Amino acid sequence: MSLKTARLPLVLGLAAALSAMPLAAHAAPDADHTATAAALRTFNLAGGPGAGIHAGDGSTAWSLSSGTATLNAQDPLGPDERFRIGSQSKTFTAATVLTLVDEGRLKLDDPIESHLPGVVSVNGYDGTRITVRQLLRHFSGIPQANTVNAPAQQSGGGYSLASLVQYGLDGAPPAAEPGARFIYSNTNYEILGMLIERLTGQRVEEAVMRRVVEPLKLPNTSFPAPGDRSLPGPRINGYAGVRFIGTVFIGTEVTTAHEPSRFYASGAMISTMRDVAAFYRALVGGRVVSAESTAEMKRGVPMEPGSPSKAGLGLVEAPLSSCAGTFWTYNGGVPGYFTLTGVTEDGRYASTVTNAQMGLSNQPVNQGYGALQAALCEGSGT
Repeated sequence: MSLKTARLPLVLGLAAALSAMPLAAHAAPDADHTATAAALRTFNLAGGPGAGIHAGDGSTAWSLSSGTATLNAQDPLGPDERFRIGSQSKTFTAATVLTLVDEGRLKLDDPIESHLPGVVSVNGYDGTRITVRQLLRHFSGIPQANTVNAPAQQSGGGYSLASLVQYGLDGAPPAAEPGARFIYSNTNYEILGMLIERLTGQRVEEAVMRRVVEPLKLPNTSFPAPGDRSLPGPRINGYAGVRFIGTVFIGTEVTTAHEPSRFYASGAMISTMRDVAAFYRALVGGRVVSAESTAEMKRGVPMEPGSPSKAGLGLVEAPLSSCAGTFWTYNGGVPGYFTLTGVTEDGRYASTVTNAQMGLSNQPVNQGYGALQAALCEGSGT
C-alpha cells in the first residue's frame, strides 16, 4: 500500500472563491489530488485552524493537510494523530449491539422494556413500544436532549449512562410516535449503552473495545472511561473560536477542557483518520458483524419524506453528488472537533476532520462533505 502525505498551506482571503470551485471527478486519482485539495481548503476556511483528510481505495492511500493541528505553529494534521470523533462513536456502539444480536442475546425488534424494564417508560414514553431497531435508527420519537446544560457529574468525575438517559427523557416528552419519523437524539444511544452493559455485564467502553476495536486491531482508537479527559499524542489539538472575515481563526484550545462522558455511548471515543476509515471499511465490508446483521445496518429508511439520504442502524446512506453511486457515512461534532467519514461499496474511503466545533448552527457540514466526496470520487471514472 502506498501512502502519500502532503501539507497544503492555509491560503488567506480565498474562502469565497474556493467555495465556488466544482468538485471534478477523475478517471484516475490526480497525483496532486487537485479537487480534493481545493475542497479541503474550503473546509479548513470554514472550520478550525486546520483540516486533514485520509483517503484511498484499498490498494493506495494518501493524506492531505491544510492549516495546522496546533494554532500559531507549523503542524500539519496527520492520518495517525488522535482526535475526538464525536458521534461517529454511535457507529461503534451500533456495531456492538449487532454483535449481541448475532449471539442471540436480543432481537432488533425487541421492545427496550424487555431488557431495561422501567428505564424508558417515563414522562410519556412507553418502553414497550420503542424497539432496539428504532433506537439505533433514531426513529424512537425521543428528541435531542439539551446539550448546553447537563446532569450532575458523578463524585469521581464524569457522567453515568443512567443520569444521561434520565436527563434526556425528563427534559422533554415524546416528539413523535415510535417509528413515525427520524429525530436525531443522543439519548437513543445512551439507552443502547445501558443495554450493552445489561447484556454483557461490562462497562460500555469495555464492551466496545473488546467486541469491535480490538478484533479489528485499531491501534489508536480508544473509549475513555468517565473522568478521563486526556488525549494521548500524537494528537490534533481542538479549539473553540471564530473565523475573522472568513480567513483568520481566533480561538482557545479546548482539547481536554470538556468531559467526554457528557456524550458517553453517543460520542466519547478517540480515534485517527486512518483508524476510523479502517473501521467503516470493515463494517461496510461485512468484517465486523454477520452478513445478516451487516445487511440490517445498511437497510435504510428515508431520513425525511422524499430524501435520497437513508438512515440505517448507525449508518447513513447518501448519494455521491460528484460522481455516480452512493456512500455510507456518519459525522461527529464535539467541543474542539468536527469530523466525517465515508466509504463506498467498492472499497473507496475517506475520513476528514477540522479541529474546531464552530457552533451547532454553524457547523461546516457542506464543506466537510465537499472534501469527503471529492476524495471518494477520485478515480471513480464517472
